[in-house]
Amino acid sequence: MKTVRTWCIRILMILFTVIFLYPLFWNLMSAFKTNAEYLTDPYALPTALNLDNFVAAWQKANIAAYFGNSIFVTVFSTVLLLLLVIPISYVLARYRFAGSKLISAIYMACIFLQATYIMIPLFLICLYLNIGCGKYIAVGIFILASLTDLLDGKIARKYNLVTNFGKFMDPLADKLLVCSAMIALVGMHRLSSIVAIIIIAREFIISGFRLIASDNGIVIAASYWGKFKTNFQMFMIIMLIIDLGTSTAVMIENILIVIATALTIISLVDYLVKNKQVLSEGN
Repeated sequence: MKTVRTWCIRILMILFTVIFLYPLFWNLMSAFKTNAEYLTDPYALPTALNLDNFVAAWQKANIAAYFGNSIFVTVFSTVLLLLLVIPISYVLARYRFAGSKLISAIYMACIFLQATYIMIPLFLICLYLNIGCGKYIAVGIFILASLTDLLDGKIARKYNLVTNFGKFMDPLADKLLVCSAMIALVGMHRLSSIVAIIIIAREFIISGFRLIASDNGIVIAASYWGKFKTNFQMFMIIMLIIDLGTSTAVMIENILIVIATALTIISLVDYLVKNKQVLSEGN
């Protein structure tokens, strides 16, 4: 049984690698092609590393100005943040005045409140923006929120900063992010409502299952199936938001939807079967 599971994991990882590395490689190679090469055979390798596309993007599309604006905004906001935060922190630490406790409480709430909860509204706003770059901003926010949700848990466990508040908020943030994205994609007719219902229903079932287990003093560890499900789910959402529109992209999107849905069902059954004693506790 262990050998079968190992080979299943290997096959999934190989499939994962092919599905996601090929489009990245194809986009990179296409950037070095001339228009004639691309129109003749879009899937062939470039005959030479042509930099005309990059020069045109830098000069004609005014990418240089956008890049400069991004650097300016980043530097300016960082400096402004430091100029505001350092004096405020010093005043709150050294002096007591009317409203100081309220301000401190707000600051502490912002520290404990995960970035994901702030990013979800921004993600939905950008997703529905009727501008060309809106979906790319939404994808960037979604990826950043996913990474922060992953990293904060790892950091908390590494430095022994795990709290009951974190145990409650961390999985909730992940579910809110995924459910918000899927509901939005259903509304945009990018995802079938049946797929969204299956994935969201699984999250509710497992959450309830974990609550029952915790009441009985049982800790349910995340399985490999659950981790694979989460990864494919995230990449599926990213591809559906970007919506490249090409036949290859549509094929990849459909493959990801099928794999994510299948892994959702498999991981649900895996959780229930491996921890069926939870339901029998107290009977």
